[in-house]
Amino acid sequence: MVLINGKNNDKVSVFDRGLQYGDGVFETIAYRNGKPEFLEQHLERLFTSCDLLSINFKQQDELLSELALVCEALQQEQAVIKITVTRGEGSRGYFSDNSALPTRIISTHSHPTFPEYYQKDGVLLRFCEQTLSINSRLAGIKHLNRLEQVLARNEWDDPDIAEGIMSDDDDNIIEGTMSNLFIVASDKLYTPVVTRAGIAGVVRAQVIQLATRSGISVQEQIITKKALAEADEVFVCNSVIGIWPVSAISNKLYPVGFITQFLQKALAECDK
Repeated sequence: MVLINGKNNDKVSVFDRGLQYGDGVFETIAYRNGKPEFLEQHLERLFTSCDLLSINFKQQDELLSELALVCEALQQEQAVIKITVTRGEGSRGYFSDNSALPTRIISTHSHPTFPEYYQKDGVLLRFCEQTLSINSRLAGIKHLNRLEQVLARNEWDDPDIAEGIMSDDDDNIIEGTMSNLFIVASDKLYTPVVTRAGIAGVVRAQVIQLATRSGISVQEQIITKKALAEADEVFVCNSVIGIWPVSAISNKLYPVGFITQFLQKALAECDK
């Protein structure tokens, strides 16, 4: 199912700035058990991202009504809902006077199927050669410019490798191609700071909140490859996969530890 500005349609104008310049933002939402998970948090980030990019999005009510129609059509089916907002149609050139009506797109997709052992035994990761550019203006939000992730993900086609780790231009660990990353060291939880590069994921925020409530120390800080190599546990997360323990990064092995398992259970049981 695809709705573009509330109408059943799967085509946008060639003049849409989302197509021309990647001028827009998006959210990917897991739909399970008859509801979109963490919807409030996803919408808050979507609207905040529009504001940060000065996209004049005033169609919140329309978007919510269209989301309700999409969820009604899905019923109890597991799926993935993607919401995209672009700046809308415009003339050639980078300048936009924001007079155009933003384009809003809601699409539904089959929920991906992953091997069961990913959740229990962990996944294999690799380091990507493609880096993430440092840009504090764009850091944290899910803008449509995903070329770095596309290039990174296409560095491997080994089905045994579930995810790739991306670093910034200073060789500090930032995130996976599609996920946020956490490490455990001495019973404390650490995750890369994403104020200069990377995405401030919705599930990342939930993990930080759940850990803090449970008395687990959490710090957002610069994480080097050395710190990653010396970690006691590693896991990655996003809205669709939840939490995947990491069993190995290249030739370095990691156990599926207590804190990772605890947070998996806490995330599964929390109010979504």
